[in-house]
Amino acid sequence: MKSEFIMKPLSALADIQTGPFGSQLHKDDYVQTGTPIVTVEHLGKKKFTEQNLPCVSDADKERLSKYTLREGDVVFSRVGSVDRCSYVSDEYDGWMFSGRCLRVRPLIEIDSQYLYYYFTLESTKQFVRGIATGATMPSINTKFMGEVPVTYPPIENQRKIASVLSALDDKIELNNKINNNLEQQAQAIFSNEFLTLETLPDSWKQASLIDIADYRNGLAMQKYRPTADETGIPVLKIKELRQGCCDDNSELCSPNIKSEYIIRDGDVIFSWSGSLLVDFWCDGICGLNQHLFKVTSNKYDKWFYYAWTKHHLNRFIAVATDKATTMGHIKRDELSKANVLIPNETDYNRIGTLLQPIYDLIIANRIENKNLAKLRDTLLPKLMSGELDVSNIDL
Repeated sequence: MKSEFIMKPLSALADIQTGPFGSQLHKDDYVQTGTPIVTVEHLGKKKFTEQNLPCVSDADKERLSKYTLREGDVVFSRVGSVDRCSYVSDEYDGWMFSGRCLRVRPLIEIDSQYLYYYFTLESTKQFVRGIATGATMPSINTKFMGEVPVTYPPIENQRKIASVLSALDDKIELNNKINNNLEQQAQAIFSNEFLTLETLPDSWKQASLIDIADYRNGLAMQKYRPTADETGIPVLKIKELRQGCCDDNSELCSPNIKSEYIIRDGDVIFSWSGSLLVDFWCDGICGLNQHLFKVTSNKYDKWFYYAWTKHHLNRFIAVATDKATTMGHIKRDELSKANVLIPNETDYNRIGTLLQPIYDLIIANRIENKNLAKLRDTLLPKLMSGELDVSNIDL
């Protein structure tokens, strides 16, 4: 199998295009509605992150038509994290890309998805980082990118490799879409059951967040590093919560910290400083760092304290923004000001039968995604090196 692999520089396999220069398109030229333009900030894992996408006018799109994306392109960060890239699927066909990006358009000899996955190999990412210039802000140009060596088998085997890997990514994406829908359903149920009430039903009570759950702040984990004879566990910081996982850059702490600071799948975590967010943790065992609350309760179910904490998040963000000098945060007394409605036992159980299964499924889907991603990342180097033979796979 390995003998069938060919190596060529990327420049021989693809057209490489830098985005429009600042003199051609400024941020001031962006419009509210029009054709989306992808910036470095929108490069996610395979797919683009579509939040806060800027747009360009029809006139600018026509004027800058050479910077249009089409299905099969791969978009790279030209500055900063130069090993980041996303794949242009059919839903992004016709979008634009900005000047801080590079567009790689594969030629007929190379399968576009194979090429994308090739650039997600850690060895390829290391090579790209190694040829970037600049110590504080690494950058890469079309010439350097064109020198990246690409190893590939015959086109049919490329497609088979891409098919195996993309099937896993497609399932991950499907789970994400299902979870987005489930979250919307949960919010609608919560709103209907609690936020549309004009009067307090019989036997219902008013309380606060601090009355229904324990908000335990994390530790300053630099004081709890693993000893020489311990295998450390990742530290859950704001970065990890925001990206939904720990990575090779995550710090480690001792696994022998007190159990109340150990985080497991399904735990509710509330970041109260910096990037305020509430989420279920679904990336395995780790240690809780300061600036994060682990939210638990001995009296109420997870659906109840999660939903109410999330309900107040926008107000907490507004409070933190208003008080911010360097990094916005909220104080614990804000939790005691956050009103909660506690139903009577019958209504509590009825609402719980609606919301708890939704949140359980969200957690299960995210844990499945973690395992699918781990499988993909395990298969990736083996498929790309020819260690796993795909020649007999029948697509």
